[in-house]
Order: sequence, then structure tokens, then C-alpha cells
Amino acid sequence: MASNDVNPELTMAHNYALYTRRNIFLTGKAGTGKTTFLRRLQQETRKRMIIVAPTGVAAINAGGMTIHSFFQLAPGLFLPGGQMVAGREGSNRFSFSKQKINILKSLDLLVIDEVSMVRADLLDAIDDVLRRYQRRDRPFGGVQLLLIGDLQQLAPVTTDDEWAVLQKFYATPYFFSSTALQQTDFVCIELKTVYRQQDQQFVALLNAVRDGQVTPTLLQILNSRYMPQFQPSEGEDWITLTTHNFQAAQINSRHLAALPTEAVTFTANVKGDFPEMSYPTDAQLTLKAGAQVMFCKNDPSPGKFFYNGRIGRIEKIEGQKVVVLCRRQEAEDYDRIEVGPLEWTNSRYVTDPATGVISEEVTGSFTQMPLRTAWAITIHKSQGLTFDRAIINAGRAFSHGQVYVALSRCRTLQGLVLSTPIPPDIITTDPEVIRFNTFASEHQPTRQTLITDRRAFIEDMLCSIFDFSQLSMLTRYYVRLCSEHMPYFPAYVRQVQAASTALDAQLMAVGIKFQGQIHQLMPLADTYSANTLLRERVHAAMSYYCKTTANVLGELMDAEVPEIDNARSRELVERQFQDIKTAYDEKMNIFIACANEFSPDAFWDAKAKASMTEEVKPRKKTERKRRGDERETERNGKETGRNGKDAGRTRTSKRAPKAEVDYSAIHNPTLYHLLLDWRKAVAAERHMPPAYVMSLKTIIGIANMQPRTIDELMSIPGIGDKTASEHGPDLLEIVAAHPR
Repeated sequence: MASNDVNPELTMAHNYALYTRRNIFLTGKAGTGKTTFLRRLQQETRKRMIIVAPTGVAAINAGGMTIHSFFQLAPGLFLPGGQMVAGREGSNRFSFSKQKINILKSLDLLVIDEVSMVRADLLDAIDDVLRRYQRRDRPFGGVQLLLIGDLQQLAPVTTDDEWAVLQKFYATPYFFSSTALQQTDFVCIELKTVYRQQDQQFVALLNAVRDGQVTPTLLQILNSRYMPQFQPSEGEDWITLTTHNFQAAQINSRHLAALPTEAVTFTANVKGDFPEMSYPTDAQLTLKAGAQVMFCKNDPSPGKFFYNGRIGRIEKIEGQKVVVLCRRQEAEDYDRIEVGPLEWTNSRYVTDPATGVISEEVTGSFTQMPLRTAWAITIHKSQGLTFDRAIINAGRAFSHGQVYVALSRCRTLQGLVLSTPIPPDIITTDPEVIRFNTFASEHQPTRQTLITDRRAFIEDMLCSIFDFSQLSMLTRYYVRLCSEHMPYFPAYVRQVQAASTALDAQLMAVGIKFQGQIHQLMPLADTYSANTLLRERVHAAMSYYCKTTANVLGELMDAEVPEIDNARSRELVERQFQDIKTAYDEKMNIFIACANEFSPDAFWDAKAKASMTEEVKPRKKTERKRRGDERETERNGKETGRNGKDAGRTRTSKRAPKAEVDYSAIHNPTLYHLLLDWRKAVAAERHMPPAYVMSLKTIIGIANMQPRTIDELMSIPGIGDKTASEHGPDLLEIVAAHPR
């Protein structure tokens, strides 16, 4: 494929994906280099990017995951408002892992390959998930979308019953009718240079089929390839493309059975998580010498002797080796290729704990001969492949793009044979697709719009750096939580309130003014590098905000969050503090990374690193209930055995009057933390929450009163006969070691 330098559309797509935040629909005819473009983008972008696709095979080919798997969406319809139909109610609400949450919270670029097969409601389901973990006020949470596909190829699957429900909400089932996508100003880029076919007459014919504008003359040219009695010559590798699986299976089985050679069956080695629907070939693969086969994987060796879709004929089978003869293109000789089992992997996205970079972690593998019998294949499975010789049986085409997909797999018109004539009525094009494609072709970006969008990209990025509204909102809510759930820690609450007030005055208010300066200075030059005055202001601002942010929030971020016994309250407070800490770390990482010079790459790297935080996991209700049951059982057991184990302990014969304890502050912090450590140790030994050992209020009372005798200990609220008998000696020993 030609380089981007001589392909203006590929260059435009490359620049938009790397240097803007605009959502992109990248389309183009079959063979225009969409897959190659995606491979290059993966290597070059510094954005946190993931790739998803609507089917398992498409996901494996694209090097990503299926949409439903990554976003943990249940099968069924997704209607606006988050309602699930034809599935469990609320079944699209899954508990994501810490790794997945980190990715969702910091994702910059979402690539959806083969988007022509994605339904509008599925795209809105993705929007729903991303809004939950990023910006709720922006479509897709503010994450940039790169949608790759050709609407004239395979369409989304929608049954009549499903469309009866969906049509109340969507104009069409196609992705472009997504409510969320229509709220974005996405850009359309069409790749126009065809690399698969060189014959311009054939290219013109394919374009006419694609657009549903086949004239009688063109149809006559196409049907001139109808040869009902065609039989391939010996040694010629022709493959039949059919509309249905059963047709392909029948053809392959018939030809394989007709061979007189011995059948050999290879059993795949499947490890871990590798869904059967994603198998690239048969798990039980039966082959014979003389069988026509197709490679279903690119050659990983330096020689690159075969590629996904190359057809050949088996010369011989020796143990775990198969020798395949493949005719060279436009030549009379053959390549003799020896191949053994190869591995495919199924992966999930994870983040590097140190850098926050998203990478793929292998979760399963499928090892098998990279071959499949290839007298026939379905049109659906042929998508993305290229054939030199193909027999097309498209008389039963059931979707508007099937005929085009089948024809466009061929390199030349001469390498194409029709087993059934193509009637004009099955070369159909959905009028909605034509309308959208017309819209897309009329809204192609220009060099000037790219300059404007790149400038807006930098402007938006800079403003986000000096925007403290989210940090302010998180901190103000934290003040409220602390005031409500920390009655025994007034000093900490005052510290949080002071930090919140200083943040609003010294960071947010000043940041709003500086964003105004950015807006004023941005138009002074086409690029940030040429905008000397803006660069000087940004450089000075990075230094100022780095110091001020540390002064305002640094001590609070380093302070220990006080203990809270109530599990629900503790969960709320700790989760909110972690959200503040993540936002604070992101700001500080960016300020430090861009201290010398701001750049988008430094911004992406710092943002990714800040995403690597510990996720606070809520305690499940069932676990709390179980702990409570254990506590009750233990309590009953101790009450029963009081005359035994506890009989030898010194007990006061008269209940001590309860003392008035000052809970306004912790007067002995060192003793308080020693008592907390004791409580945690006892809780760990007994496998119960610390609050079930002793309440926080009682711990504070002991720390402030510092009792020296059992009577003094029992005067503290929360200490009764049982607690004094069981823990009194240990508590008094801890207190005695700490001077008053």
C-alpha cells in the first residue's frame, strides 16, 4: 500500500486521529487500506486507545475485543435511558474490575472496527457506559471515537421484532442513527484509492454495485461472467463464495469426501478463555492430500510465505507438518510451503501499574493448523480477504451489501465466475445508507478545517489542565461527607473545609481567568509551536499552578483519613477521597511533565500514569451479614462459657458509673493509633470487621481518658463487664505504656 504521504485521505485521517479530539467516521471502498491504517495508528498514537468490533472474528482480526465483552453488555436491545429489552432488566450493569475501571476512566480513543455491523442502540449503550466513568455531560464521556467501516458492506442484524421496538427511538438501525453520535460534530473521511483492484473498468463496475447504480450495460458486463458449466482446470485454485453456511459446508464436505487419499484430523489445543464463536478454523480439522485449503493466518516468520486468504493445495501430510502448494500470482510455478500448528490468542485490555499504558494481556489461546478447507467460504467470512480466482454464488443474497462484498474480494473481473446470474433486484442499496454517504461525501474535512480542529484540540487540552471545576466539586462534596460522618474528628473536617475554600479562591477562580487568556491568545498562530506568547504564558502558568496546587491540597492528600466504623459511611468517604486524590495526581503529573514545555504526548503520558490508583471496593452486603452472624455466634458462645474461661479473671463486683468523655478532639493521637492497631489485630485474628471488636467512639474514649484500672476502664461508655473481662488487661497494658 502506498504511504500516507501520497494518499491525502489517509494523511487526513492520520492527522485527525493523532492530533484532534473530533469523532471520526473513516470509510472507503473495499481494498482502500482501512486495516493497514489502523495498524499504523496503533504503533504511533500516545493516546490511551482500545479497539473493539461487533463480532468475535472481526475482533480477533483487528487485534481487539468484542464490544459486548469489553463493555460487559448483555445481548438484547438497549433503549435510551438505559433500559434493556429481550434480556435481563438492568443486565447491562456489571461490576467492572479495577483494571477495567482504570481503562474506562482514562480512555482517550475508542476504535470501533467494522462499524457497519453495529446497531444504533449498541452505540448508545457504549455511550451510557463511558458517561458513567468520564464526563457525564458529554457524548461518550468526551472519549474520541474512530469508527471504521463501509456501510455498503455488511449491515447490522435486526429482526422484525427488534425493529418493531427500535423504530420508536431510531430512524434507522445503522450506527449513524445513534442518539449520542448525533449529538457530536463528527467528521467523515472517505478513502478513495483502491489498492486491491488495478483494472479501472472493474473498479467502475464495483463502484456502481456499491452505490446501487448498475446500468443495464454494466449488468451485462457483470453477467458475462456467468458460466453455469464452469469447472476449474486441474491445479487451479478457485474458491466458491456462498451466502449461507450450510452451502459452504456442503461444498467442502463433498469435495473432501471425493478425494481418494487418507483423511488426517488435527485437534486444536485450546487454553484459557477463547470463545468457540471466535475459532479461526475448525477445532477438529480434517484434511487430505490433494485438498484445496486456505491459510487463515498471516505468516509470522520473516519469510512471509503465506497470508490470511492465500489459497493452495495440500501436497502431503507428514505428522504435524502439512506441505501446501500455492500458485504464484501471474506465474505458472508454485511456492511449496511447509506449515505446522500456529497459535491465535484471545486478549483483554490491562494497564501497566507503573505507566498506566494500556496493553493486551493474553487470556486464552487456540493452536491449530492455520488452514481450512477452501472449496467454499461464506461471503460474511470472506470480508477482508482477497482472492485471485473466485466462483460467486450470490443468487440468495439476503442483505444489501452481500453482492458487493463478494465481488470486491476479487482482484480482477477475469478471476471472477458467477455460478448464478446476478438479477438487478438483488443489487440493492438501502436509501438511508445512500443519504448518509451523500452527507459524508459533502462534509469531508479540508486542510483549513484540520488546522482549526488541531488548534481547538490544543486549546481544549490546555483549558482542561487549568480547569479546577471537577476538583472543586469533588472536594466540596467531600466536605459534606466529612461533616456528616466524622463527628469525632472536627480538626480534620476543618482541614478539609479550609482546603476546599482555598481551592476555589486560589485555583478555580484564577484558572477561569487564565482559560480566558488561552482563548484570546490561541488565534495568534495556526500552531501552538508558532504561538510564542501563548507558550510563554503556559510555561509560567505550569510553574505557578504546580506550586499553588501542592500548597492548597498537598497536606490534605498526605493526611490520614480518620477511621469510620460504619461500613457504608467509610465506603463513601474513602471512595470520594480516592477520586480527589486521582484528580490531584493527574494535575500534578501534568504540571511536572510539562514544566519545561507543554506537549500533547507529555499530557497523555501524565494522564495515563495518574489513572493507576487503587480502587476502593465496597464490602458486599452478604459479607457484612455473615460477619454479623459470626459475631453473634461468638458472643453467644462466650456468654455460655463465662463461668468457665472468664471465671478466673478479676472482676469488679459493682458496675462503675459512666464518665463524661470529651469527644471534640483526640487528645492523645499516639495512644489512639496504638489502640487502633490493637483493634485491627484482634479483628484479623477473629476474621471480623474492627468495629465488631470495639467501636471507634470507645477507642477515642480510652485514648482521651487513659484509664489505669478496671474501674476507670469500665467508666468509659462502651465498656461493659464482658469487654472488661475479655480485653481489659490488654487495654490497660497498652495505656500504661503510654505516659499521661
